[in-house]
Amino acid sequence: MAGVYTFAAHSEAVEMIIQKFGGTSVGSAQRMHHVAKLIDDGARKVVVLSAMAGTTNALLEIAQALYRKDHGTVENVLSKLQSAYAQTVNELFSTDEVKQAANDALLHHWNHIRAFTLDMFTVFEERTVLAQGELISTMLMQLYLEESGRKSCKINALDFMRIDQQLEPDMWYIESSLKRLLKEHEDTDLFITQGFICRNHFGDIDNLKRGGSDYSASIMGAALKVEEVQIWTDIDGMHNNDPRVVKETRPIERLTFDEAAELAYFGAKILHPTSVLPARKQNIPVVLKSTMAPEKAGTIISNQPSGDFIKAVAAKDGITVVKIKSDRMLLAYGFLRKVFEVFERHKVPIDMITTSEVAVSLTIDKTDNLSSLINELGEYGSVEVDKDQCIVCIVGHLLQENPGDAARIFSALKDIPLRMISYGGSKNNVSIVVDASMKTKALQALNEGLFHLQA
Repeated sequence: MAGVYTFAAHSEAVEMIIQKFGGTSVGSAQRMHHVAKLIDDGARKVVVLSAMAGTTNALLEIAQALYRKDHGTVENVLSKLQSAYAQTVNELFSTDEVKQAANDALLHHWNHIRAFTLDMFTVFEERTVLAQGELISTMLMQLYLEESGRKSCKINALDFMRIDQQLEPDMWYIESSLKRLLKEHEDTDLFITQGFICRNHFGDIDNLKRGGSDYSASIMGAALKVEEVQIWTDIDGMHNNDPRVVKETRPIERLTFDEAAELAYFGAKILHPTSVLPARKQNIPVVLKSTMAPEKAGTIISNQPSGDFIKAVAAKDGITVVKIKSDRMLLAYGFLRKVFEVFERHKVPIDMITTSEVAVSLTIDKTDNLSSLINELGEYGSVEVDKDQCIVCIVGHLLQENPGDAARIFSALKDIPLRMISYGGSKNNVSIVVDASMKTKALQALNEGLFHLQA
């Protein structure tokens, strides 16, 4: 949702921070207890919560069943949700009075969902169903804080978070509405609200889609011009390689927004590439922290220089390479324009591109209409398609200007067959394409060749 953000005139910064906690961070009663302690440190803040882990997937399953009018599946999934939340309530709260209040509130949400079995179900109702996860998690957290004697206030994101006709955040409305809500509770330092959900320009319940709760936190931070936005997950920052396939990775202390965006786009799942754009626009640092290890520094993302060296490696799976070869037309005026127009008509974005005298190769990750795309490209030359490829991205600052960086990268990859190379298009990354079967070997080789000496 990249766009132009317009803020209310004469707005002033607010001395507070934004803290966002993801679904795993609030995924159980024990995790909620832990988060409640983390946020109760006396600092003025807005805490943005995702739905408890697994809830959104269950709600999506319910929504799909409602489209099919499969009311049996709706009741089955809903019953499982009810049982899981009943256990959460029993473990989260200590007094019967608060347990009853929580169960009464939950019953309202379950009945609200069940009501959709009685009438036509459309995308508008689906968005309402999906919103229940965040509404429930914030309700439970607020009740727990009240039971624990902590002074806090729950503010409903549906009262201030709005997108416009272009599906971009309506920053003037968000800023003025959010500041008004905070001013109504000037004696409160701790505010709880929902991520992901919003209203659209019609006033209907909607959601922010890409980036979800991270995007919500960034938007709120930009609207209030806070000191920093903190994104709390179960990982202690953005790592210098994929910890799922490479041993001994480590968190990166500092990244620029450009470097973080490259890593996020090319596979670092901890952050969505567009989610921090509002914070970046207002020069607000974004800090990635771990609820499992809050004492660790995590990763600070800002506009400040982070050092001219290689920071990290990431990989993007599910890549298809498309090669168009034409001795007659490649160098002809307008050839590339015509090729790109084919991708544009099919609404297929391109990740990488390389050219030679007789061919152009491109990578895509959207293959829904691959057959028709290939047929149309065939008008301009012979087309070859390689599926099951992987983009490996090496990210740092001024990579094309730092002597020795390229040599270290390609020396580390000396035993890996390379399908494509993109170098020089960005100051912040070098990208290569390898067969998916070589992904793990490539990441391990780069880890050894680039980071072993820094360990």
